[in-house]
Amino acid sequence: MTAEKNGALVAEATGAAPELTLERVNVAPAQTWNRLRTNDITLTVPAPGRAGDVYFSLPRLFEGVECGMGRAVTDWVESQAKGARYVEVPRGEKREEPIVVSVGAGEVADTGVMVRAGAEVTIVVVAGAGEKDDAAGTSASLLRVIAERGARVHLHEYVSAGAAQQHLESVGITAARDARVDVRQYLLGGGTVALGLACDLAGDRARIDLGCRYHAAGTEVLDVNEVVRQRGRDTRSELAYNGVLEDAAKKSLRTTIDLVHGAKGAQGNEAETVLVLGDDVVNKTLPTILCDEDDVAGNHGATIGSVSPEQLAFLASRGLSRADAERLFVQAVYEDALLHAPCPEARLLIGDSPQLTETFDEDGEA
Repeated sequence: MTAEKNGALVAEATGAAPELTLERVNVAPAQTWNRLRTNDITLTVPAPGRAGDVYFSLPRLFEGVECGMGRAVTDWVESQAKGARYVEVPRGEKREEPIVVSVGAGEVADTGVMVRAGAEVTIVVVAGAGEKDDAAGTSASLLRVIAERGARVHLHEYVSAGAAQQHLESVGITAARDARVDVRQYLLGGGTVALGLACDLAGDRARIDLGCRYHAAGTEVLDVNEVVRQRGRDTRSELAYNGVLEDAAKKSLRTTIDLVHGAKGAQGNEAETVLVLGDDVVNKTLPTILCDEDDVAGNHGATIGSVSPEQLAFLASRGLSRADAERLFVQAVYEDALLHAPCPEARLLIGDSPQLTETFDEDGEA
């Protein structure tokens, strides 16, 4: 019996909404540390319930785009979303208005963006809009981007869900020759947040620069899986992660740079810095570099620690307690997110966060 059918039978017997178990999603390409359960995550989501309904789907070209959370999540989102949104940026056009994908509790979005040769676009995913801490639900966003030759893509992701909420975010990007992709991710809480990103640097000199900042507290679960496949010659990937974990939060980060055969001159770097502020924090970091080519360079590293005695002594000399000092590190993550928010939806999501000392409006004003 399939997990979907079993979930439906249990739901029918109990009167609850039918659920589906997605087993082993957000899987890293090269698996290791099986005993520590570092390779994947299993999620329970609402079962598909759109029998008989027909909605618009993306052009078939997007079916070939690899997404970070895997095929099972892609299929589930396509079955749940009330249609798909397709946006095309014409050749050579610099689109001034960002493409905004906004999802709240229980909402599912399926989006495809085609960026034609030489075009430039900003894409913003905002997860948590209009949610309250006591509202349970599962939201999801599936974003697929095809960047043609010389295109420029600026992707911003903001996730700030409630303590009882679950969010799935899967991204797939294909970059052609001389295409440039920069990604800013701000993962600012949620009962369970699972995010996966896959980027295929298919063309020569394609490049991705990714910066991720995160904060998890209480018993929140954060699971991140990101893969960059460097196929073209002289491609470049720069992946940087910086986060704060508090209380009994659990975080898993799997980053993979795949230097594919034929990618001569490719370079890839991945690095993470984690600040631990709780005795019961569980932190798992799995940086991986796969290599099937000799003329390449790949580096990875991770730094994990707490606030040093020297830092505490310096701050104490200026009247700050340990708790005040730790708050500064957390607040810095949210202030950075607000500073770089490119649209009103993102600024509103971050602006009323309790981690900020002031409340901000959609324009970022106090």
